[in-house]
Amino acid sequence: MQTPTDLIPIFEVALPWPLTVNLYWRHKVTGRLATVYVSAEGKQYRKAVNDLVMEAATVQRYLKATGPLRVEIEACPPDKRKRDLDNILKSLLDSMTHAGVWEDDSQIQDLRIYKSTIAGMVKVRVYEING
Repeated sequence: MQTPTDLIPIFEVALPWPLTVNLYWRHKVTGRLATVYVSAEGKQYRKAVNDLVMEAATVQRYLKATGPLRVEIEACPPDKRKRDLDNILKSLLDSMTHAGVWEDDSQIQDLRIYKSTIAGMVKVRVYEING
C-alpha cells in the first residue's frame, strides 16, 4: 500500500487554524423542533477557507476531486495550550467540501492529522487513491 509520502499531492493549501466543533455549529430549540446551523464565526471561517482554496486552486490548476482520497493535515497550533486534534476536523473538512475541494468528505478513505510547530494554521495535502 502506498503512503502519502510515496505520492505527490493533487492539491495543497495552507489555511487558518480551524474553529472547534463547538464554535462552528450552533443549536436552536423552538418548542419541540431542534435546528443545527453554522454559526456566524463558522460562516466567516468557511469564507476564508473558500477564498484561500480558490486562490490555491487557480495557481495549481486544480479541479474538484471525484474519486477516493487520502487527506493529510499538518496542524500547526496557535499556541502551546493542550488541544484535541479531533475538535478541528469537522469544521475544516466541512469548509473544504463547501469550497469545492472534493464532492463530499465521504470520499476520504484515509485521514491523517498530526501536530507540528506553532504557527496558527493547518497545511492540508490531498492525494488520489488509485485502485
